[in-house]
Formats: sequence, structure tokens, C-alpha cells
Amino acid sequence: MAGHSDSSSSEKKSSEAMNDVPTFSTENMQNNMKVIYYSRTFMSIIGGVIAGILGFTGFMGFIFYFLVMAITSIGLIAKAKFTVHLYFDSWNRIILDGFMGGLMSFVLFWTYPFFLAVLHGHTIALAVEP
Repeated sequence: MAGHSDSSSSEKKSSEAMNDVPTFSTENMQNNMKVIYYSRTFMSIIGGVIAGILGFTGFMGFIFYFLVMAITSIGLIAKAKFTVHLYFDSWNRIILDGFMGGLMSFVLFWTYPFFLAVLHGHTIALAVEP
């Protein structure tokens, strides 16, 4: 009987160890990653348009991008109610994923409104001058 009780205690230990390992649904994880990419892309586009309209150039525009991405990360963490490990396997997923992909969208939408603002400003100046 002592041997049987030893095996049951080892079974309890192994089942407790299995309960300690977090399990994730891959479908839910992929859906959460899509939400992160869509949010970052959307905020990159909006941030790029705002940076272009405000006329940020050079280093100031990139600082604005990092600020927008920091606000986006804080917003995503707040949306997860600050319990990131329930929805993602690491903090890096919510803080860094989609960061560089968003940069390309930001630059595209940063330069286009800036170009339109400069072009529009010159056409107004040309129309006013005789």
C-alpha cells in the first residue's frame, strides 16, 4: 500500500505541474495579434496624417511616431485590463509587434499630407500675388 500512495502523490504533483503551465488557444492568439496589427496600422495612418498636417519634418516626425506608438501600446494594455498574460504569451507581443510595419504606413501618410499642405500653400501664395 505504501507504494500505491507514493504513486498517487507523484500523480498529484504531475497534475499540479500541468496546471501551472499556461495554455493558449492559437485561434484566440491569432485574433489578438490581428487586433494589434490593425490598431497599429490605423494609428500609424492617423499619426502620419496629423504629422503631415502639422508640418513635422525630419527627426521631429519620427519622435511623433514613437509617441503615437507608445500611446497605442498603453491603449492596448489598458484594453487588456493590464492582464496581458491572459491574452498574449509575452509583453513583447503587445509592445513591439507591428512596430516597424506601422512605420512604413506612417511615412507614407506623413509625406503625402505634408506635400499637399506645401503645394496648397504655394498655390494660395501664387494666387494672391499679381
